[in-house]
Amino acid sequence: MSSRLRFDRHELAGALGDMGTYIPFLVGMVRECGLNPASALLFSGLFNVVTGLTFGIPMAVQPMKAIGTIAIAEHLTVNEILAAGLVTSAVIFGLGVTGLIEWVNRVVPFSVVRGLQLGLGLQLLINGIDMVAKTGTAQWADSIYIGLGCALLILLLFFHRRVPGALVVFALGLALVAVIAPEVWRNVHLGLSLPPFTVPSLLDFETAAVRAAIPQIPLTTLNSVIAVCALSWDLFPDRGVTPKRVATSVGLMNLVGCWFGAMPMCHGAGGLAGQHRFGARTGGSVVALGLVKMLLGLTCGAAAFALMSVYPRSVLGTLLVFSGMELALVTSDVKVRTDAFVMLLTASVILALKNTAVGFVIGLALAYLFLYGVLRIEPVDES
Repeated sequence: MSSRLRFDRHELAGALGDMGTYIPFLVGMVRECGLNPASALLFSGLFNVVTGLTFGIPMAVQPMKAIGTIAIAEHLTVNEILAAGLVTSAVIFGLGVTGLIEWVNRVVPFSVVRGLQLGLGLQLLINGIDMVAKTGTAQWADSIYIGLGCALLILLLFFHRRVPGALVVFALGLALVAVIAPEVWRNVHLGLSLPPFTVPSLLDFETAAVRAAIPQIPLTTLNSVIAVCALSWDLFPDRGVTPKRVATSVGLMNLVGCWFGAMPMCHGAGGLAGQHRFGARTGGSVVALGLVKMLLGLTCGAAAFALMSVYPRSVLGTLLVFSGMELALVTSDVKVRTDAFVMLLTASVILALKNTAVGFVIGLALAYLFLYGVLRIEPVDES
């Protein structure tokens, strides 16, 4: 078997390493925004297969986190989500094929990107806590008690190398649907689900560009292109990938999939690290995962939408809390005081105004004021 493609138990276990990111965003956008799960599963699976065959390493296919977070928190429409994916991917594809991706990585300061990640992570975390709190205590199957129990379960499994806590909790949520809405499970049936062709309006594009695409572009540039390429060379010195190839891949995925209702997708350093940590070493892991997703998308699309439409908000909220924490914790590498100041102010604007694009613009302006010496922060005297 080629070193680029293996299908042993380690590869199959590794395929689950990215589920902690994928599941909360998929369920959240289906539950809160009405995204078509058949399209999301089918196209993310298809691009898992293409990615595994193309790169030969366990390169993850993840939700675009800025778009996903804003969609869930601000209840974007499905067409606005798709438009945001198309705008972002058109830009990333252009940067990739022209080689300008490295230039964008240089001109967008690291502190601003970390501010976006912190703000989005906290926004997702707060939204998840609010979702759990609002369930109250009246109905035990979807209540604060269930949320606390799920949080404890995820914590117990958080560092387990073979059992993804998010996958276990997601399955628990599906079981609770039988208590909350037993008629949904009784009426579940399998059938062929084909993705619909969807054309967002001009207004959808205008709204999505400002609210979701602008903050997503720098995140995709740093985390889904630059960082994942650097990590690929660290983990696979003989099979590392280049920013141009990855940017082109991200662009093409969504320029194809979003016209058919697919969730906006990217490659992520966290997903690659997670699948490697669970045992994946070749593209076989994501090919196997992709085939399963495609089968589910084609045969279980209608059933998945019915189940996720009544999915317990206490369980979903818990999943979003931990996804938010994971996104926010990547900012722990900010050590310089000026970078920390820019990061914190960017995140604060995002949370206060609930507008990620404004936070990005203010953070970018502030970072360049520090860069050119217009503003200074004096060192703290700790004597």
